[in-house]
Amino acid sequence: METPGGLPPGVFSYDLRPIRVQRAAKKLRLDEIMRKPNQLALAFAQAAALHEAGRIAEAEQVYRQILKAQPRHFESQFLLGVIQAQRGRHAEAVRQFDVALKLNPNSATVHNSRGVSLGKLKRVSEALASFDLAIALRGDHAEAHSNRANALRELDRSEEALVSANRAISLKPDYADALNNRANVLLRLKRYEEAIADLERLLRLSPDFPYAKGMLLHTKMQLCDWRSFDHDLASVLADVRAGKPVSPPFALLAESGLARDQLRCAQAWVREKCPPAPAPLYKGEKYRHDRIRVAYVSADFGEHPTSYLLAGLIEHHDRSRFEIVGVSLGAATASEMRTRVTGAFDRFVDAGRQDDREAAGLLRHLEIDIAVDLMGFTHESRPGILALRPAPIQVNYLGFPATTGATYMDYIIADRIVLPAEYEGHYSEKIVCLPDSFQANDSKRTIGESPRSRMGAGLPESGFVFCAFSNSYKITPAMFDVWMRLLRDVEGSLLWLLGGSATVESNLRREAQARGMASDRLIFAPRLGYAEYLRRYRLADLFLDTTPFNAGATASDALWAGLPLITCSGEAFAARMAASLLHAVGLPQLVASSLEDYERIALALARDRAAIDALKATLAQNRATCALFDTARFRRHLEGAYQKMWERHQAGHPPASFAGSADKPFTASE
Repeated sequence: METPGGLPPGVFSYDLRPIRVQRAAKKLRLDEIMRKPNQLALAFAQAAALHEAGRIAEAEQVYRQILKAQPRHFESQFLLGVIQAQRGRHAEAVRQFDVALKLNPNSATVHNSRGVSLGKLKRVSEALASFDLAIALRGDHAEAHSNRANALRELDRSEEALVSANRAISLKPDYADALNNRANVLLRLKRYEEAIADLERLLRLSPDFPYAKGMLLHTKMQLCDWRSFDHDLASVLADVRAGKPVSPPFALLAESGLARDQLRCAQAWVREKCPPAPAPLYKGEKYRHDRIRVAYVSADFGEHPTSYLLAGLIEHHDRSRFEIVGVSLGAATASEMRTRVTGAFDRFVDAGRQDDREAAGLLRHLEIDIAVDLMGFTHESRPGILALRPAPIQVNYLGFPATTGATYMDYIIADRIVLPAEYEGHYSEKIVCLPDSFQANDSKRTIGESPRSRMGAGLPESGFVFCAFSNSYKITPAMFDVWMRLLRDVEGSLLWLLGGSATVESNLRREAQARGMASDRLIFAPRLGYAEYLRRYRLADLFLDTTPFNAGATASDALWAGLPLITCSGEAFAARMAASLLHAVGLPQLVASSLEDYERIALALARDRAAIDALKATLAQNRATCALFDTARFRRHLEGAYQKMWERHQAGHPPASFAGSADKPFTASE
């Protein structure tokens, strides 16, 4: 199982037409405004020109002088709200828009703007009501229709969102924000071909539209559509290296295995989307709790790989030393796993309907010592919460296998395999190297009692089965080249892939044929429930990992089920995850250093049934004793890391990288 890719947020659009009036006006001294009220129109034109030029502090000064002379000046009241919104002070903006609406309750523009700020505050239902009012007042308000689509998408009402996005585009066919929002809705609906068409059209209209180029490449990779892969990749990487906001950080993990690229991409995202708050909520107090308070923050408590990995850890934390809090940012969807994981916390809080400041305020109110972000920049993540610095120690762990590029994240949990010392300079966080592996695992995962037959799974009874159940966007043309050569060189072999998308299957069959391979050598597996999915691995012979974005939870699933895995180790965290797991499970010989080495090892194993059987026997024997699946051992090491972080903070020391070994868990590297 894999974490789904993070999408860039939709764009809420202000309609600032009042700014664009009376641009040509003489410059007035502010004292003239007070002496000559008949000059207010010219003064407002001056303020609007300053505002449109981006000189908002000067514009604000003029608006406020106008309001001293004429408190009921509607446009100035409204545009003061816009300035608050532009500064990211959306609660203040909503209050200011309410003042403007008392003067003119029938302004569609103000209702739309009020809805935008409510949306930024995650008060999405209220935002939707404001957009509805704007549309009721002016049915041709394209911005309000586009914003309504964005709000409906966030409320998981995607089909309705699509109707609103279509309406916005019908009103303004070249409306870039609406095209972006419709593409986001289509991505949520997994209608990737239509999303690609919108993103291509968007880039023709606005070649530098933030994140569109990276999302276009990522969406094509979702479909294994590689027809312009080399050109698209080169363009995205050039912009990343220039520091441009071109790709969501998660999307880049499958496109560049260089840690320096991932750092630049994350830093650009943080600058645009979630910069550090100028006034942090935590102001340096030293908490004196009987137990260290650790909060795990995630939208993925339920049927999600994060919960399958973490459930045992949460259950087994040492309650004599730690108080464990769960802060949920996602929908409360009922499932057996959600019941298990939420019940394992000492305290579980649903903050999904709170805005970033409210959720951060909650963490501060609870006096959390260590806030552990389990999401980074994955789907539905909320980095704006930790940007407000609600806790003295903030940790990037598990969900996002890369640096956040954020100065407000103090540590990243790693190990010396997944993050070698020579690459530490490409991570904004201080590095905590656990003794065995970075990845938590649950030793209670249930596998079906016996594997179904190969025939029942759509496989031939004989022949070597290469398995690659990673998500489609992780497969690159270079990776697929290797896989097709393996099929060519191993007679009667086949490649077992994760299915579910007719377009992906068609594209991969076409790519196989282009490489001289019969398309029926590819078999696609349907998606199954977790226990059945694990059991299915026992029908395969060898798991083929991807690079530069390795399997994470999927890799440990395969190893837990007893299927050997071969990986190609790269530079960045995401390109070294499977290597970490293989070392921790006692099979380091399955880690290749290049694609050539990867191909050589896989080919040798596929031609040696005894070697495969020996690897499976080793996995079966090691499962109960190896470090990877020893939940209690991992828990002790992670708790040692938390203790070290807390002790440094209590002593007044800044965060510092440190590492541990099995015998001596942690020593500081000052």
